[in-house]
Amino acid sequence: MSTEYLLAIESTCDETAAALIDSHGCVLSECVATQELLHEKFSGVVPEIAARAHLERILPVLDTALKESGIPPDALSAIAVATFPGLPGSLIVGLSAAKALALAWNKPLVGINHIQAHIYACGLGATESIYPCVGFIVSGGHTSLYRCEEPLGWDYLGGTIDDAAGEAFDKVAVMLGLPFPGGPALSKLAAKGDRQAIRFPRPLLDDKERLDFSFSGLKTAVRYRIAGPSDPSHRAAVLDEQERANIAAGFEQAVIDCLIAKALAAIKKTRAKRLCVGGGVAANTSFREQLAVACQARNVELIIAKPQWCTDNAAMGALAWEKIRRGQFDPLDLDVQPGLVRPKR
Repeated sequence: MSTEYLLAIESTCDETAAALIDSHGCVLSECVATQELLHEKFSGVVPEIAARAHLERILPVLDTALKESGIPPDALSAIAVATFPGLPGSLIVGLSAAKALALAWNKPLVGINHIQAHIYACGLGATESIYPCVGFIVSGGHTSLYRCEEPLGWDYLGGTIDDAAGEAFDKVAVMLGLPFPGGPALSKLAAKGDRQAIRFPRPLLDDKERLDFSFSGLKTAVRYRIAGPSDPSHRAAVLDEQERANIAAGFEQAVIDCLIAKALAAIKKTRAKRLCVGGGVAANTSFREQLAVACQARNVELIIAKPQWCTDNAAMGALAWEKIRRGQFDPLDLDVQPGLVRPKR
């Protein structure tokens, strides 16, 4: 079988990324430009700043990915780009670049679902299909469970009703005076703490039938532990280092317990044999280790995306090959769908 080549673009949030992927799923090159320093003083992603940064970085990122791959534009089969869900301005930059290249190089355009791509990343480099499975996306913007019969055929099972897990990590990190991005910093601090010293609530954990998540109340419980209900001006700086570490550890464990319990409940409900996990929080070492133990005990096959493909990247744009093989291309008037969109069949 002859080899074909795909250029994939990712700009859904605050990473500008491009990758060259062949039709066998091999990632030939990839380039990711992060924006952490730009958003650090705000302790979170500012959409307008993110969009402007994408504008500055999209061409250098594309140029780097193309040069490192050694694949000339005329050898490409298509241009793929994530069009939903995500931040409106960020999505528009990536889509505009993809449209321009598709028009200039006379190549088909393929719009892909960022959420479906996160799960598809679990199978990059694998020799066998990861489908069917329960797909679990755990990131800064998403905490959702899906029944995935095949790469493009999904059923929504449940998700967060307020904060996403990664968002809760970032907000609690701010409370503890940790730098942005908060998730990795909080996990590093939690490693020094006692996970049993403070037991925070596990929202919705007792509801075995409901496959939803809620982290807002947990976040509030952490806030009260740090400041006290009558002293909102109290800062984490007055806590000693061990207390801060215990709070971080207790919070992280509460989130992990909720994530694992609901994922296993989804497996039980769907009678699936395989769980595939993607998204930035899937790179969390404690989560990966504890989920692996839980799945092994229940004879469930666990596939977690490699750490470099958990956070937003363009390599997961390999999902576009599934649409290309089905002849599912998009017109040049394709538009973005910002916000939190559930994949449809």
